[in-house]
Amino acid sequence: MLVSHESPISMLETSRKYNDYDYALVHLFETHPQYYNFFKVSLNLGREVLLDNSIFELGEAFDSEKFAEYVEELKPTYYVVPDVLEDSAATIASFHKFNLNYPNLPGLKIGVVQGTTYQELVDCYKYMSDNADYIAISFDYSWYQGATSLTKRDRLNFTERQQILQRQRGGRKRLINMLIEDRVWNHSKPHHLLGCSLADEFADYSSIKSIRSVDTSNPVVAGIVGERYLKGIGLLDKPSILLADLIKEGISPDQREDILYNTSEFKKLL
Repeated sequence: MLVSHESPISMLETSRKYNDYDYALVHLFETHPQYYNFFKVSLNLGREVLLDNSIFELGEAFDSEKFAEYVEELKPTYYVVPDVLEDSAATIASFHKFNLNYPNLPGLKIGVVQGTTYQELVDCYKYMSDNADYIAISFDYSWYQGATSLTKRDRLNFTERQQILQRQRGGRKRLINMLIEDRVWNHSKPHHLLGCSLADEFADYSSIKSIRSVDTSNPVVAGIVGERYLKGIGLLDKPSILLADLIKEGISPDQREDILYNTSEFKKLL
């Protein structure tokens, strides 16, 4: 599984050592030309670049017309077609409209699965399986909260926030298993896992070869706030700050050491 950890501008050059490919948030192109230029150089170096529509950071996908212009200009290896959070029908409509309006953009199209029920997720998955080059599944669907249960011990020992993270961790695993069991999963198409709640989730996917890639800033943000991964586990909680809000962060030697340690431990979890 290929891994990319979004990193502050001050760590971008170093990030090529711990990232298998480079993951770009399009909204940061508007205000940080150095950030944009990094990905342009990466492509010239022959590295893969995935361009995201920044929906997680903005709450809604970046403007489609501007997004298409950046795809045309940057020419990323892959790009996430604008989607709509937890809305299957609107995401399908957005994907269809984007393809009609911009049929000849360079790069492979990533279609995100969205929905609030299992059937909606299945419907969206089937559409992306038929129409996208690459299928993406998020870490934080609200469906996960009802799709998994915790033991009494976990409910007593974990805070409310930690319980949410545990359900997200188990929820995505359950969704993927259900899609496979129901013969919906397309083993011939590459899949991308968007973000994570708890890093040890990824130890569960080694046998699913069609899960090709994952992105998460988790080990980097943890290092910035002074948290180190536990060996074989990762974190029991998750820093609430977004990497995009730390994009201009200066990194101290201690933070750098923690980031490098965490990214190394994340790899071991795979």
